[in-house]
Amino acid sequence: MLKIGPYEFSSRLLLGTGKYPNFDVQKEAVEVSQTEILTFSVRRMNIFEPSQPNFLENIDVQKYKLLPNTAGAKTAEEAVRTAKLARASGLCDMIKVEVIGCQKTLLPDPVETLKASEELIKEGFIVLPYTSDDVLLAKRLEELGCHAIMPGASPIGSGQGIINPLNLSFIIEQSNVPVIVDAGIGTPSDATVAMELGADGVLLNTAVSGAEDPVKMAKGMKLAIEAGRLGYEAGRIPKKRYATASSPMEGMSIS
Repeated sequence: MLKIGPYEFSSRLLLGTGKYPNFDVQKEAVEVSQTEILTFSVRRMNIFEPSQPNFLENIDVQKYKLLPNTAGAKTAEEAVRTAKLARASGLCDMIKVEVIGCQKTLLPDPVETLKASEELIKEGFIVLPYTSDDVLLAKRLEELGCHAIMPGASPIGSGQGIINPLNLSFIIEQSNVPVIVDAGIGTPSDATVAMELGADGVLLNTAVSGAEDPVKMAKGMKLAIEAGRLGYEAGRIPKKRYATASSPMEGMSIS
């Protein structure tokens, strides 16, 4: 069971809602993924303009916990303002804090992320900050009171997978709140590796919405995350330099 603040979820897949070919494909992908948390950019939503289409009209939102994000914010002030806008619209009290510091790499600004997270915690939000794989920054965010830590596997939308598994493992090892790998996942095998490292969940968007068949990829990601979690909980065998017979040698007849 994935626990974030006061909420509990059976699925460990958090799914983004942007860049799908159309609303019908988006809806089907969301359904087959069996996610329970949907994330979206508040700035790209026409939440106060009923005449404009948005995915909330196409999906039974009562079935999901919504996780608005502050994508587009470049400062803590912008992120806090965006979060308050989402809450005022009645969407949810959870917020993914995203403060981008570099437009080329889309890496988060660590200082502004800390500032925004601290302010939003004071405002009573359930705060999930998007961060780099900086081990110390992850610890500082947890110490502030963040309800989950969301380190990137690699740059947003790059599909490079996990490029620094060592740092991710350090973050997971030290954390007392859920660690949700966010950004850079490209294939189901990437998601499995994240879960085998001990991550509590995976958030992804482009890997599904940008796939040739988003619906099949959504199902693949669901199964990969389940398999990775089972593998982590089961405990893998240690790696050895030489072979080890799978059948005992004692008691075998010798011709």
